[in-house]
Amino acid sequence: MQIKGSVAVVTGGASGLGEATVTRIVENGGRAAILDLQEERGAALLEKLGSDKVLFLKTNVTSEEDVQSAINQTIEKFGAIHTAINCAGIGAAQKTVGKEKPHDLGIFTRVIQINLIGTFNVIRLAAERMIQNTPNEEGERGVIINTASVAAFEGQMGQAAYSASKGGIVGMTLPIARDLAAHGIRVLTIAPGLMDTPLLAGAPEKVRNALGAMVPFPQRLGYASEYAMLAQSIIENPMLNGETIRLDGAIRMQPR
Repeated sequence: MQIKGSVAVVTGGASGLGEATVTRIVENGGRAAILDLQEERGAALLEKLGSDKVLFLKTNVTSEEDVQSAINQTIEKFGAIHTAINCAGIGAAQKTVGKEKPHDLGIFTRVIQINLIGTFNVIRLAAERMIQNTPNEEGERGVIINTASVAAFEGQMGQAAYSASKGGIVGMTLPIARDLAAHGIRVLTIAPGLMDTPLLAGAPEKVRNALGAMVPFPQRLGYASEYAMLAQSIIENPMLNGETIRLDGAIRMQPR
């Protein structure tokens, strides 16, 4: 599928990996709807890229009503949806049993609700509309890209909730790809390693350098632009389907 002339919905598109992806899509001739809760950042990106190419929609990905409304508004403005890229997510660090009490069940539930259930909510509602697209010469009607993490495979201490949510995304990638294959919709997941995103932006330089030094090569934090670059390759390569691709510089996370 070509990005030029296509329309994407990007959750978490106002910052980090999502922002870089929205920018790359627009720079390559596509249009994008940003589904995010960060109104100020969304407005800034809208101003930067142009209201004729970008639409900001305040959206809670766990809400069926919010996501359905965002999809409807995107189609109303741009005519269709060809790609859905799920970057929205949160993290949490808490051991299964801490010094004084067990893991807070509310925190565990919230991480699963946003990261995993929110991702599936967007997938199912976006795919419903993609099915209505006219297929291209390859028979494609749409592409869905999800965001997992290396924590899905090597979760560290305190990452039970986060790893469970990202492992769920990895686990549902292939069955959803199989579900949607007959409709010409591809489904893939990117599993980033240590990335230079707003999550790490506030960390001291010494800490950031130490984290980067953990990566075999290149020995640094990953750039959001590299995630966007991979997302573009996924969109444009019709044989990529049903797979989780690690974007991590060959890192394998240690227990802590």
